[in-house]
Amino acid sequence: MQKPTNYDETQAGGEFTPVELGGHRLVIKQVNETKSKTGKDMVVVLFDFSDDDKQPGYFMEQFRNDIRPDKKWPNQATQYILPTDDDGKCSRSFKTFTTCVEHSNAGFETQWGDKFCQCFKGKKIGGVFGEQMDYYNGEEKKKRVLRWFCSLDKVADAAIPDMSETKKYKEYKQGGGMPYFGSPSNDGWMNIPDDVDDDSLPFN
Repeated sequence: MQKPTNYDETQAGGEFTPVELGGHRLVIKQVNETKSKTGKDMVVVLFDFSDDDKQPGYFMEQFRNDIRPDKKWPNQATQYILPTDDDGKCSRSFKTFTTCVEHSNAGFETQWGDKFCQCFKGKKIGGVFGEQMDYYNGEEKKKRVLRWFCSLDKVADAAIPDMSETKKYKEYKQGGGMPYFGSPSNDGWMNIPDDVDDDSLPFN
């Protein structure tokens, strides 16, 4: 048997291709309104890499290949946003999300009220991925996560963010042993570690 053409470059079934770091072109699959575990209003944004991105349909392929009977949309393609901060005012992360969608879709305006969630479906937006250190199941983990949304015109020139650390990882490095199950940062982003049971996540 002669080695087939392109054998060395061909990906074997079951091999994992990581998300490329830096800017990506995204398409919003779904937006839900729900409540955080502490009872705060929260918006859940599900997205995928768009057809004109360098890794089109990346998360849909993950979802289709998930053999679990209760499979969920990939956590890596899910963003949790608190619309308001601790003072009850609009959070920076929420305003960033809506503004980036508006700037990325000509003529689009956010629809408030009952049409809020539906108005984002299928709309484009940019996102910047970077590495993040986390700690769970007794191990240090390096993940590639969405660090922030941006408008589409910023994707091509987006720099790869510096390494970040979850609160759980920082507590581990400082010697803390208490479990951490995610909390909002000061600007409204929710950090949901991978070891949280799927059933406890606010997902519809």
